[in-house]
Amino acid sequence: MRILITGGAGFIGSHIADACLAAGHDVKILDDLSTGRIANLPANAHFVEGDIRNAGWLTERVREFRPDVVSHQAAQTSVAISAREPVLDADINVLGTLNLLNACVDQEVSKVIFASTGGAIYGEVPDGERAQLDWQPRPLSPYACSKFAGEGYLECYRAEHGLDSTVLRYSNVYGPRQDPHGEAGVVAIFSQRAFAGQPLNVYARVAEGDAGCVRDYVYVDDVVRANLMAIDGAFGQSIVNVCTGEGTSTLELAEAIKHHAGSKCEIGFGPRRPGDIERSVLDPGSPPPLGETVSLENGLKQTVGWFGENA
Repeated sequence: MRILITGGAGFIGSHIADACLAAGHDVKILDDLSTGRIANLPANAHFVEGDIRNAGWLTERVREFRPDVVSHQAAQTSVAISAREPVLDADINVLGTLNLLNACVDQEVSKVIFASTGGAIYGEVPDGERAQLDWQPRPLSPYACSKFAGEGYLECYRAEHGLDSTVLRYSNVYGPRQDPHGEAGVVAIFSQRAFAGQPLNVYARVAEGDAGCVRDYVYVDDVVRANLMAIDGAFGQSIVNVCTGEGTSTLELAEAIKHHAGSKCEIGFGPRRPGDIERSVLDPGSPPPLGETVSLENGLKQTVGWFGENA
């Protein structure tokens, strides 16, 4: 099949591109390189630099390639940036997505795979519980709101235009190639700081000195597998939690990364950050459609090893 991947030079998108090429698909990548990197691009994928907010440019790129499936990974993904610049977040995540959906309808694309957020869309998840698909989303950040809006537009375009789609609600994704700079994932930040001998800062869940917020960390290979399954039609017109169902505190994560890095760096404690969700753990389903996922121990071993080799 012909697979168009938006954001394909980014952390997750580039891994999806690698897997699609390995599966024999013809792949085209669109990325504005605002956070993606040329170094992430597979050598045998078509690449065009550009911004999904440019509707005319985007429609022309879709028309040129005539994809069977679009994997929509391009997004503004930082909760903190969305809180500071909600209009920017909506411009990329809502209007950019609408531009893409209009282009897909125009070119009669069969299906869209949409990268949504499980880590933010459900809001606070009480201790002892896991966010299930039938929970009413409670987006508490502009980022979560924009992703929830994208899901709504997909349902609208299915009803109005027959555009098939699968929504993948990612929990906290980590793995090789994740950017440790700026507003990035904590695993990448901690890995880089551990090798540099810098302190790993645990921001409070409630009060400074506690074990920090609890997250469901899913390894990038499982996210890629979910995307390939969606491309192959395994999930149909549905929403899937892409997660492990296991919660890990920031302190537990810091200690594990410090161990895998063989680092003597210190672990420090900071105050609660405004906007941080205290606990986010997702329900993978029963039985889980993804089957067994990579354990945090094995995923961190591979991820920290990659950062050690690329420090």
